Amino acid sequence: MVDTVETPIESLEYRTEVKQLLDILAHSLYTDREIFLRELISNASDALNRIQFEMLTNHDVVDPEAELAVTITVDEDARIITITDTGIGMNRDELVENLGTIAHSGARTFLQNAGQSQSTLEEIIGQFGVGFYSVFMVAEEVTVVSRSFRPQDRAAQWQSTGDSRFTLAEADKSTRGTEIRIRLKEDAAEFASTWRLESIIKRHSDYVSFPIYVKGKEGEPKVANRRTALWRQSPSKVEPAEYEEFYKQLTFDDAAPLLHVHMVADAPANVRSILFVPARRERSSLRLRPEYGLRLYSRKILIQEHNKELLPEYLRFIEGVVDSEDLPLNVSRETVQSNPVTRQLRKALTNRLLKDLKNLAEEDAARYTTFWSEFGVFIKEGVASDYANREALQELLRFHSTHTAADGWTTLKEYIARIQPDQKAIYYILGDSLKSAMHSPHLDYFRKHNIEVIFLTDFIDGYMVSQLREVEGKALQNVDAADLDLPKDAEETAESAAAVAQDAFEKLLTHIKQVLGERVRDVREGKTLVDSPARLVSPEDEYARELQYVRRVIEEGYVAPAKTLEINRRHPVIVNLARLVSEDAANPLIDPAVEQLFDNLQLLDGAYQGSVADMVERIQKLMDAALRH
Repeated sequence: MVDTVETPIESLEYRTEVKQLLDILAHSLYTDREIFLRELISNASDALNRIQFEMLTNHDVVDPEAELAVTITVDEDARIITITDTGIGMNRDELVENLGTIAHSGARTFLQNAGQSQSTLEEIIGQFGVGFYSVFMVAEEVTVVSRSFRPQDRAAQWQSTGDSRFTLAEADKSTRGTEIRIRLKEDAAEFASTWRLESIIKRHSDYVSFPIYVKGKEGEPKVANRRTALWRQSPSKVEPAEYEEFYKQLTFDDAAPLLHVHMVADAPANVRSILFVPARRERSSLRLRPEYGLRLYSRKILIQEHNKELLPEYLRFIEGVVDSEDLPLNVSRETVQSNPVTRQLRKALTNRLLKDLKNLAEEDAARYTTFWSEFGVFIKEGVASDYANREALQELLRFHSTHTAADGWTTLKEYIARIQPDQKAIYYILGDSLKSAMHSPHLDYFRKHNIEVIFLTDFIDGYMVSQLREVEGKALQNVDAADLDLPKDAEETAESAAAVAQDAFEKLLTHIKQVLGERVRDVREGKTLVDSPARLVSPEDEYARELQYVRRVIEEGYVAPAKTLEINRRHPVIVNLARLVSEDAANPLIDPAVEQLFDNLQLLDGAYQGSVADMVERIQKLMDAALRH
């Protein structure tokens, strides 16, 4: 029995963003109103997990023998639902902190996006720390009475009608935990039904690991959820639909997972785990995930909500639960990381996950392509950072190349199988986009000789190849290198087809150096160019040029080192430019043409650092001259 003590009732006002949020929830967003129950049960489950963990080391708590459970009582005539838990409870200050304000980072973002989003309410409630307030979609009035687990704390009552204020008072509650009394709105009377509530629990909260009792105003309570920890069952006894249902309850994701990995093993460490690969990197356009990590249990007791040590960081997109009886129940959250069992679990889980991803790639190429499109960048991060698993991760890599269709993919193994007999390297090109890389002048020679080049267009690719130096004895080599090891007939072909006399060509090179100055390290003839007028190559002594792409992303104002400009003396643009320099050195089009040639190359390399306004003015000048002739 809960009674309010005869003490002054304190009336307080919500923070501004809470008022706005309550107005949205109460009057605007009526879709999926049933999720209010999911949110309140989730909060109750968290409170029960917390007291369960607390009592591992602390027995001086209120009601130490109380059953850990959630009880929902329905009074259909009065339109009242009462949700009670025996969890950790709250004192007065905690009620104000948890119910009088909103999770500080979430409220404003929710408000900015809720009115514009086409997503359902189910997709966004709970992602911004506003889950409790969803109760005002159905409630005329909400009364929360709570008693903390601390024996010295007094019980307190919080009450609100969803307007701009709430009240606080002391309460007479002898048992530990929280009681939420909801007086429903008339248009929400459907929820004052045990059958309706049981169906919601089956849909959203069936795997909550504590019993959820539902009872009417009269009658015996009935357990409404299965409670069975799915991860502790044999995989052969779990249906695909059960995995999907569990994943949605675990993550609140509306889409089915792309892959699940159910692992049950006793050696080298005891582990019961279900891991999920989501279908999308971001499960909602509004989703904010400041925390990642797996739920860690010991004998079904939640030890850690977001454990980041059970998988390498590059697998942070994985969702799931891990349960191990080898972890002591009294292990502190701070010492989980240093526990040797954690290292064994990490190795076992990582190996199994990478194995199942490889199987997916071999058995269902279409689904693996979906995975790669969403999460390939994480696998590349792993190749660069996880030496122990690099070989397994290499098999998961997929690339576009000059030998695949625009939407086709190749593996390193397939590339090596197609390699030419005298080819000594795996060639790649770095670029900001696939389209710009495909038009790069660096590819001239390779296209002419039918040598395959891999396209690397993710910002992390430079970091990956800086660590992955060779595969199966073949070195990885950037095609922008000045010291490419190519067949010897390249130079002879260039000389025999030369279209600009040596004297005129040398004058052109000198003039280009004067125009570009320190923006280029050198200007010289290019021996590998075929269809392009020029290219920018990295000097032989330049250190870690692959990391320039990463640095441009993460370092504001980063300026790449100057490169060497190579000129194709057979290309019509160069032929005509050399003629102008030799015959009409004062021609006002020469310098703009040189500048534009240089800027074009920077754009194709994804390294343009000049002024867009200057470029537009120059292009207009060149267009005007071209149209006059």
